[in-house]
Amino acid sequence: MFPGADDLAVLALAVALDLTLGEPPMWAHPTVWMGRLTGFLESRAPKQGTAGLAAGLVIALSLACLWGVAAYFVAWGLKEIHTVAFIVVGAALLKSTFSVRLLHREAALIRGHLDRNDMEQVRARMPSLVSRDPSNLTAEQATAATVESVSENINDSFLAPWLAFALFGLSGAFVFRAINTLDSMIGYRGVYEHLGKTSARLDDLINLIPARLGGFLLVAASAFLPGQNMARAWRIMWRHNGRTQSPNAGWTMSGMAGALGVQLQKVDPDVGYQLGEPDRPLEPQDITRTIQSMYLVGAFGLAIAFAIIYVRHSIF
Repeated sequence: MFPGADDLAVLALAVALDLTLGEPPMWAHPTVWMGRLTGFLESRAPKQGTAGLAAGLVIALSLACLWGVAAYFVAWGLKEIHTVAFIVVGAALLKSTFSVRLLHREAALIRGHLDRNDMEQVRARMPSLVSRDPSNLTAEQATAATVESVSENINDSFLAPWLAFALFGLSGAFVFRAINTLDSMIGYRGVYEHLGKTSARLDDLINLIPARLGGFLLVAASAFLPGQNMARAWRIMWRHNGRTQSPNAGWTMSGMAGALGVQLQKVDPDVGYQLGEPDRPLEPQDITRTIQSMYLVGAFGLAIAFAIIYVRHSIF
């Protein structure tokens, strides 16, 4: 048996489960329980000042450690039972930390509503992808928001969890998902300025490398896909990646804007941005092109994760 065969099988089976079966039921979804535990602690924690900062630090570190340690011992126990148990149950657990199919489904649903010019349904579906107010979105703005969400979530939804698993096993993937869940719930300015600061900074830190890798892979993917331009994707990614408030989100979003030759824009006095030098207006087909990019980046990312697993086990 070659080095890392068990982990390779876990990752391969987890991806197969995601693409064929999708999400586990809510009651059994670890990410749902991460969110519930975060919500429970958030509701009882001080929000402002030094007390808020301290509470946020304790919540972020304790939850990340809790889920990481739990995943480590579950993986260890499964290996003690049998290799097959580790592969099957480990794959189901790993699958809960990422999603490709769900991201595709939500974007494709919005594309379908746009094609039918059903803006009521478009606006109803938008909260599944973006946090902005969808009530007054135009068709072009909804298209832009969907392209932005899919390209940004290439990292959070699957690439970073795969890399975390490849480097640190099941516990790595769960630590990533715990921190990312914390950031999505309390890593905001305003009422969570102090309580969520540690979560937001940790999320920025653990995504520094995956987000940039995702940008480079997206540029590489644009060389193989119709309606995309690699040279323009590379140029815009380097010029515009720093325009978003997040130090990480701009890499894949600006690369996607460049690949398509469109402008992605968020109108907000505090966190707004403009990415891309448009050659043409956005169209619903750009959502499909972005989904194609997502899958090709996923294929590249999966190959890299497999290689990391093989090298890690060969060395250690």
